[in-house]
Amino acid sequence: MQNRNTAARWLVLGTMAWAAMAMNAQAAKGAGPSVRPLDAPQPPAGPGPGASTVKAWQDRKFGMFIHFGLYSVAGGMWQGKRVDNGYSEQIMANAPVPLKDYEALAAQFDPVRFDPDAIVALAKAAGMKFIVITAKHHDGFNLFHTAQTPYNTVDGTPYRKDIVKQLAQACARGGLQFGVYYSTIDWHHPGGNTYIEGNSNPITPQQEAFNVAQLKELLGHYGPIAEIWFDMGKPTPAQSAHFAQTVHALQPQTMISGRVWNYRGDFAVMGDNSEPDVGMELPWQAPASIFPQTWGYRSWQVRDDLPGKIRENITRLVRVVSQGGNYILNIGPEGDGSVVPYEAQVLQGIGQWMKRNGQAIYATTRQPFPALDFGYATQGRDALYLFVDKPPADHRLHLKGVKAAAFGAAYRLGAPASTVAVSDEGDGVSIDLDALHGWPATHSDLADFMPVLVLPLHGTLRVRPPALPADAQGQFALDATHAEHFLNYNGEGYEAPATLYKLAWTVDAKAPSYRVNIEVRAPTASARMDVWVDGQRHAWSPGQGALHIRRAPGALGQPMQVELTPVAPFVQGTALPVEVQRVSLVPEH
Repeated sequence: MQNRNTAARWLVLGTMAWAAMAMNAQAAKGAGPSVRPLDAPQPPAGPGPGASTVKAWQDRKFGMFIHFGLYSVAGGMWQGKRVDNGYSEQIMANAPVPLKDYEALAAQFDPVRFDPDAIVALAKAAGMKFIVITAKHHDGFNLFHTAQTPYNTVDGTPYRKDIVKQLAQACARGGLQFGVYYSTIDWHHPGGNTYIEGNSNPITPQQEAFNVAQLKELLGHYGPIAEIWFDMGKPTPAQSAHFAQTVHALQPQTMISGRVWNYRGDFAVMGDNSEPDVGMELPWQAPASIFPQTWGYRSWQVRDDLPGKIRENITRLVRVVSQGGNYILNIGPEGDGSVVPYEAQVLQGIGQWMKRNGQAIYATTRQPFPALDFGYATQGRDALYLFVDKPPADHRLHLKGVKAAAFGAAYRLGAPASTVAVSDEGDGVSIDLDALHGWPATHSDLADFMPVLVLPLHGTLRVRPPALPADAQGQFALDATHAEHFLNYNGEGYEAPATLYKLAWTVDAKAPSYRVNIEVRAPTASARMDVWVDGQRHAWSPGQGALHIRRAPGALGQPMQVELTPVAPFVQGTALPVEVQRVSLVPEH
């Protein structure tokens, strides 16, 4: 299923370039501060990040996550034994540890080796543009000075300092964006939560009020917050809205993670250490830990194959960015506040690669091609970047479907002196790697790992996507199982399945007019959809019969994009109202 969706995604994404002008001309009215195409979900109404803020957030691409707290003192151990059934930052639940015994860790919490400026310097050395730290995790312990409970680093530990404030100030000095993680569940809050499977705890009214009071402190006392990373719990839609509105009332430009739930986030969050396998239209982020088994410090974690771990995370970064997402990579400092040397070495290794290749990462957009046999691609304002993971057997990089683009001579990023012409192949272009002096033949050294080729762009890059062919009569039978599926993420809670909001196909249409028939399963009289053809919207409801579509003269000769969505404008979380089985296109003369 993943391979089918991946292939279908590129049928759609390539054609979107043809329809972009028509889609962007139709701005959604009254649906939030940022303008999105009408065939995409609109943000919730009210204050929120503007388009420039969203773009700046997307341009950062790579950031640091920090999981730090009382669990760092335990380090994955309890009463001399390893606790290996779950993440170490949840050791209170996993051991389990009685609340009073866990609270006693606060008396040991004195992270004298916590050096916020050194952490900022490490993040910058890795090529990271932002940092997010756990202001409060599920255990309820607070790394900031809160008036809501003495269970915090200032009032409840020998350290007596505000860690969130120290790091916020260090980020400001170092020029990095700063964000905070905030768990909406709290195992320490009176009458609040105890551990349940999946951490999908309901939020009590008392805990809701407690959370809102803390959000006001975080958004009011720590300077600009670039993003707030809500996590877990199963709030009601009203509670999710309350949390999001509290944040945006104080700092409208703060980006809220999708794990505020009920589709109230400003960016979607993938599952832990996961990436999407379908098309993504909204801003999104992939969270990952250097060791997927834990986010908090684990003293007994096996830390080996440093070069392999560096390459693994470079590859994940490139893969995420090539799909248009942001990558946030976690470290878990030790209980004394020091960064684990192995984790620092991983980040430094990534940074060595980023010094040469970061231009192909930052401020780029997703690759405009189907899955590439040699690796990945990103697109900058004036260049196309090709990440060569697996050099082809013929030592030529082939890019199918490139149209109406003039390329300058290609070169390896960081070595502009040796160049090679981009060859026109009629149905695309190719680049001869053997013509580049010193082009690496292996990935034996980190310096040569996944080298990047730069193709300077002169003019607008247009890529003709692969398109589904017609049958002998020029007709199309578009099965829903072969469409690209676009999904709503971050619904009721972590366990809520993603819901379908769009189906899309790209077809090699030749005729100027088509009759469109839509077959659905068990339609209701109230079900209505929009049918989009080449970016033009047509209303549809069950029982109305076929649609008659005439293509715009400028679209003739180009692949035709067909989409089914809820009636526009529709907000995040709106699902396609019917189960579509098939769409047929019959040419009319």
